[in-house]
Amino acid sequence: MFLDGDEWAAKFRDFRTEAWRLETLPQYLVPQEAEEFATFLAGHPLDPHEYANEYTDDLKRVRREGRSKGRVHIVTRPLSDYLRFEFTYYLPHAWAGEDIRILDVTDRPNPLDGVQDFWMFDRSEVVLMNYEPDGTQINREVHEGDVSPFLEYQRIALAESVPFQEYVENLG
Repeated sequence: MFLDGDEWAAKFRDFRTEAWRLETLPQYLVPQEAEEFATFLAGHPLDPHEYANEYTDDLKRVRREGRSKGRVHIVTRPLSDYLRFEFTYYLPHAWAGEDIRILDVTDRPNPLDGVQDFWMFDRSEVVLMNYEPDGTQINREVHEGDVSPFLEYQRIALAESVPFQEYVENLG
């Protein structure tokens, strides 16, 4: 089953304890970000201290309700322009309560090589995020099988990654 619109939004509204994502690509071509990305590339990055929107407000609400939202992004250096852009958003998202972690596989084997992007809700439901190689989203597909491999992917991602802010501080 493919998800879009209200059905997709309901996943983020209705999860009970945890929404968690694995990101594996160096860029995502998101039409809603095109203008901000162009502004970033033109040398006008986002000021994370002045950034707040519906997403950060929602993150704060989720935390107040005792729920969590998190992600691990697998990266290699040098960071793509898109990752440098995305990192400017990660900082205010982390401040708002999202547990963002980075798994840098520049100088080591990727322990999750071949695993595709996904969201997992309440450690019981997985939505596969299907992308073209360039980061253009194809669709979102509810995984109909056993979720235990995804629980293991999450365990590995969390064990092998570092908190976003720690990663950025050590980039030098």
